Amino acid sequence: MPELPEVETTLRGVAPYLLGQRISAVNVRERRLRWPVPEAVDGLAGVTINSARRRAKYLLFGTTAGTVLMHLGMSGGLRIVDPASAWKKHDHVGILLESGKQLRFHDPRRFGCILLIAGDTPEAHPLLADLGPEPLEAGFTAEYLFAQSRQKTAAVKTFIMDAKVVVGVGNIYANEALFMAGIRPTRPAGKVTRAEFGRLVEAIQRVLAASIESGGTTLRDFLREDGAPGYFKQSLRVYDRAGAGCVRCAGVVKRSVLGQRATYFCPQCQR
Repeated sequence: MPELPEVETTLRGVAPYLLGQRISAVNVRERRLRWPVPEAVDGLAGVTINSARRRAKYLLFGTTAGTVLMHLGMSGGLRIVDPASAWKKHDHVGILLESGKQLRFHDPRRFGCILLIAGDTPEAHPLLADLGPEPLEAGFTAEYLFAQSRQKTAAVKTFIMDAKVVVGVGNIYANEALFMAGIRPTRPAGKVTRAEFGRLVEAIQRVLAASIESGGTTLRDFLREDGAPGYFKQSLRVYDRAGAGCVRCAGVVKRSVLGQRATYFCPQCQR
């Protein structure tokens, strides 16, 4: 599934081709996504795209007719193409721009969405209203996590993957950040100290920022017509390394299942 760094990379890849552009036409070839593409999306011809941003794993494109909300689902992606190029099997929506380029939404499993939010407060939409802070913004601090975690018995890994607590910390990044912070994933969140949360906040920010930076080298992929998503290979220190030696100590990486998600940790240096 595209995670926060991949979605941020997508945003940075397509935004320069969208901002300030007038939409010439919208071609909806398949409405049956996670929620049906509303007919209001078809009526966006003639409006101008004036902003592009990300909230959690949602892409928000502000227009003079409201905000277009997109989610890439499990395997979706966006790319900028020549409108004359052949449509791929799972290209479901095309947005033709005045520049002559076309934005195509590709989603093989159809778990993504394209919606139109009316008005000037898209944050009030049910999909966005209850989301926690962005991990790379000022509101995400050790003090915040410490306060949110008090009396919580859930494992700290489950806690930081809860989008109501903080957005965008997917399974891979949670494993990596907890390893960097030296915190065992199964420890109850309420037992993690303020100082440990300080290390964890720093680790989350470091691993996400590094992944976003790595993604910067793939921005040209959003101009390719082969449907390749333009994501990047992870540089992982603990995830998917069960049985391998710990890169930090003499321990051996273990694998377990926590909340139905694969969890990797070093029992020697993560406490």
